[in-house]
Amino acid sequence: MNKSMALVFAFLIICFLSLKSAMVVQDFNHVDRCKDSLYMGTPPRGINDIKLKKICQRFADKPRFVTLYDPQKRIPVYSAYTFKKTEGDRSVDYPWMYEPQLAEIDGNGNMLPFPTGNLHMNFEASQAVLDDYSDVVLYERGQLNPDQHQSTPDDRAATYTLTNVVPLIREFNIGPWREYEERIRVRLSNFCRGTAYIVTGVTTRGNMTRRNNQDRVAIPEDVWSAYCCTDYDRNSPHDVRIRFPSHAALAKNAKEGNSSEVNEVTVQVLETFLKTNMDVDQNLQLFHDNCVSSTSLN
Repeated sequence: MNKSMALVFAFLIICFLSLKSAMVVQDFNHVDRCKDSLYMGTPPRGINDIKLKKICQRFADKPRFVTLYDPQKRIPVYSAYTFKKTEGDRSVDYPWMYEPQLAEIDGNGNMLPFPTGNLHMNFEASQAVLDDYSDVVLYERGQLNPDQHQSTPDDRAATYTLTNVVPLIREFNIGPWREYEERIRVRLSNFCRGTAYIVTGVTTRGNMTRRNNQDRVAIPEDVWSAYCCTDYDRNSPHDVRIRFPSHAALAKNAKEGNSSEVNEVTVQVLETFLKTNMDVDQNLQLFHDNCVSSTSLN
C-alpha cells in the first residue's frame, strides 16, 4: 500500500468511527432517529448556532430527545421532545448524568451518571457539573424536557442529564412553571390524539452563576415553550380547541409576583418575542410550516 492510499484508508477509518460513536451531530436529521423528536423531522429554523452543539440525547443506546446546547454558557438553548401520556407523577430516584459527547472525542453517544471523585477538567470546560448547582441558594435544576412529560422509565431517566437543565429560581420552578407543565400534560393527554411535539427553551442576558471565582452557568431571563399537535379532538371545549394545533407560553425566571406568571400566547407571538431577545434571524420558525398540516386544515 503506497503512502497516499494509506492516508485515504486512515481518513475513512476516522470517518467511520466518528459516525459510529459521536452523537453531537451536524444535523439532527442525519443520525439514528433523532429527528423523531421534531415535528416533520425539522428543528426550529433561524437560530444562529455556529458555536452551539446539536445533541441527540441518548440513553440505553436509544435516542430520547434532542437538545441545542451552548457549551460556553453551559446550558441548553432548547430541548425538543415528543410528549408521552402519563399520570403526572414525578420520579426523583434517577442519578444525574453528563454528556460524554461534549467532553471526549471517543464518547459512545450515551449519557452517563457522573463519576465519583474529581471530574476530569474536560467535563467542566464543556458543560455544567453537579458542583455548579450544589452551592447555589436561589436556583435549582430545572428540566426543559420534564420527566412528567415522559412515560417509560428509560425516557424519564434520560431527562436527568445536566445538558437538559437550566438554573431556575426555586419558587418559580416548583410554582408557576410546574403548574404550567401540569396544565399542558393534562391538555395534551386529554385532547391530543396523535403525537405532540414540544420545544422548550430559554433566553439569557449575560448573568452567570459563579464557582471558585469563575463564571459557570448562564441564568435564564425568560423561559418559553411551544407545542404542536395537528391531530386533536375537534369536539373539545372551545377554550381548549383554540389552543390547537399549536400554542406557546412565556415567563420570567423570577422569584415572585406577576413577573413570574406564565403567560400562554400564540406561537407567532412567542416567535416575535424571541426575535428581539435571542440570537436569531427574522426567519425564526419553531415548527415546520407553523404546525399546519393538511389534516389540521380540514
